[in-house]
Amino acid sequence: MVTPSRPRQAADTTPLDGARVLIVEGRYYEALADELLAGARAVLEAAGVTVEVITVPGALEVPVAAEIALDAAEFGGEPVDAVVGLGVVIRGETYHFEIVAGESARGLMELGVAHALPVGNGILTVDTEQQAWARARVREGNKGGGAAEAALALLRLKRRLEA
Repeated sequence: MVTPSRPRQAADTTPLDGARVLIVEGRYYEALADELLAGARAVLEAAGVTVEVITVPGALEVPVAAEIALDAAEFGGEPVDAVVGLGVVIRGETYHFEIVAGESARGLMELGVAHALPVGNGILTVDTEQQAWARARVREGNKGGGAAEAALALLRLKRRLEA
């Protein structure tokens, strides 16, 4: 028996006036980082939000830098409404891959839950550089843009529920 699929809902495009979104990008793989950032920035700018970008050496530093930046923004009277984490972790010959991939994802999830903060996770965890490019390219996988869209979707949900 075939179960009928539900029609897909149209994407919510509610304006996000005055929203501030922080992108924290790990730059260990420079060219891939540039592509992820381009995808994320395009989505966020199309939504009309203010974008700030912070760079860190790699994916493992992304959640810590986001926490530091959130505290500084709050202290400075310009709180951040959402965070997009970007980076690339490519499997190597050691267990280090699992640690960096898992801990960067866990750190971003904890950040979102602890602060009730919309977070988009655009940290790619792949086996090869070829897989990373297939996911990072704006015209192909656009995972940077996808992470930005996820953060915006959560921000719209948060604003709707808090209204």
